[in-house]
Amino acid sequence: MIVTIDGPVATGKSTVAKKVAERLGYIHFDTGAIYRCVTAFCLKHKIPYQNLTILNEALKDFTFEIVLKNGIKHYFVDGEDVTDHIRGEAVTKEVSHVSAIKLVREKLVSWQREWAKKEGNAVFEGRDLGSIVFPKAELKIYLTGSDEVRSLRRYNEMVQKFPEKTFTLPGVLSDLRERDYLDMTRTVSPLIKAEDAVEIDTSSLTADQVVDQIVDLAHARGAKDR
Repeated sequence: MIVTIDGPVATGKSTVAKKVAERLGYIHFDTGAIYRCVTAFCLKHKIPYQNLTILNEALKDFTFEIVLKNGIKHYFVDGEDVTDHIRGEAVTKEVSHVSAIKLVREKLVSWQREWAKKEGNAVFEGRDLGSIVFPKAELKIYLTGSDEVRSLRRYNEMVQKFPEKTFTLPGVLSDLRERDYLDMTRTVSPLIKAEDAVEIDTSSLTADQVVDQIVDLAHARGAKDR
C-alpha cells in the first residue's frame, strides 16, 4: 500500500509520516528533503538553475544517498552529509524556486515512482504526492493548520536546530506565507488537495492523535502491520 501525506510547511508532515511508517512497518520517504538536496547541490556549485540547459547538464552529476545512522536518516550530496544544511535558511529560501522547475520535478517524480515499485509498502510525504506522483495511492492524506500555529512550530524548530542564529516569529510567519504562496501557485505540480484525499487539521491535535487517525484509515483500507 502507498500512503501519501501532503500539505503545506509546518503541518507536522515529517513527524506524522515517520510515525505512521513505524506503526505500519512501512518505508518512509521525505520527498521534500530530496528537493532540498537538489537545491543544496545547485547552491554549492553556483548553478544558474533558471538556465534549463545548464541545469539539465548539471543534474547528470547530481548524486545523493540516504543513510540510516542510529535509526535517523542522513542525506548525502556529493558524498557530503547535508542533513542539517538542507534545513537551513539558504536552502529554505531557494527550495520553492528550484522545486517549481518542471525539469527538476519530472526527474524526481520518476525516481519516486521507481522507489515505490521497489519497496511496495511506503509512506510518502510532500506536496504533490496524492495529486500528481501517486494518483492511484490507496490512502491520501492532506494535512492543514492555521498560519499562527504553523509559524510557531517552524520558529521553535529553527531555534532548536540553529541556536547560533536569530529568528523572529513575525519573520518566520512571513517566510511561511511566502512559501505557501509559491507552492500553491506554481505552474508545475502546485500544492493542492487531491479530490479523494482525507483532510486533517493539525492545529489543535498532537502528532500522535494525527497518526492514530491515519493508521486507522490505513487499516480500514486493507493495510496490515508487518
